[in-house]
Amino acid sequence: MPRIESVDLNLLAPLHALLEERHVSRAADRLHMSQPSMSRALQRLRATLGDELLVRGPGGYQLTPRAERIQAELEHALPRLEHVFSGEAFDPATAARSFHLAGTDYTVSVLSGALLARVFEQSPGSTVRFSRWHHAVFSDAEHGMVDLLIHGGSAPPPLRSQVLFEEDYACLVSSHHPLAGRSAVSLQEYLECSHMVVDVADGRQGYVDRCLELLGSPRRASVTVPYHAAAAAAVPGTSLVATLPARFAIRHASPGTTTVIPAPGEIGPMSCAMSWHPRLDDDAAQRWLRDTIITTLNGATRGSAADPLRRTWFTISSIALTTASDRSIGMS
Repeated sequence: MPRIESVDLNLLAPLHALLEERHVSRAADRLHMSQPSMSRALQRLRATLGDELLVRGPGGYQLTPRAERIQAELEHALPRLEHVFSGEAFDPATAARSFHLAGTDYTVSVLSGALLARVFEQSPGSTVRFSRWHHAVFSDAEHGMVDLLIHGGSAPPPLRSQVLFEEDYACLVSSHHPLAGRSAVSLQEYLECSHMVVDVADGRQGYVDRCLELLGSPRRASVTVPYHAAAAAAVPGTSLVATLPARFAIRHASPGTTTVIPAPGEIGPMSCAMSWHPRLDDDAAQRWLRDTIITTLNGATRGSAADPLRRTWFTISSIALTTASDRSIGMS
């Protein structure tokens, strides 16, 4: 086995990229190297480690058993090495970091105002970029293209997740809709409606459509739009039902034009989480951002009655309590 002083540590980054991408060209693109340079790096790594690392299989390159063990070690070792060499002591007041987040327009609307106010109050030199949600966004986080995801449900390995809050669903309908004013809606009544569906990914509205499909009761999309805000804007004057996160529906209801009714009980509350790659566990700036998000949300739920976000939480809670009460009466 080679001693550490005889190993070219410049090969660590190509090794990590090759083991994650399992493809020479993609690894080269990731590190902004030419393909011949990455091929030479692979040959040197094979010679240094005495192992083929990548072997061709029926579906492309596959990792050898030794390469799998090395990859598991690198997941823990590289973030610590980066911390050793950066030697950074993160001070928000003087930092000029760029934070890249991804989420739907709903999650951006929940977080952006209060979060951005807190971020720029504490770190005025930093910048925040929100990217839209799409079907490959978890892969983007794995490959370092996004720092933090804000989303419903859970993230696949190797990403880490932390639940932020739970969100009920409600239906936004036109004020003249036959269900307007109802305190409860059955699943059958709901499925018989014409639906406005928000295309979160692959033409489906994530959590809502998963719940319905698990019940064997998928809904038919009469209209599909790319954003929650577009769904809310398109409801007035139609017979469409837009199933939206409760606080979002309440915020976008227009008295006399649209109204909010409870979603069927079968569509339960969604857990909203933030997710990130383990390599960012020990990054001081990223830890500060995650802590700031949690502090912001905790402040919103404990804020004064004058706080608009606090009033939204109260309204959502009231709807949930009323709905639960009505259902209990209906079952008695």
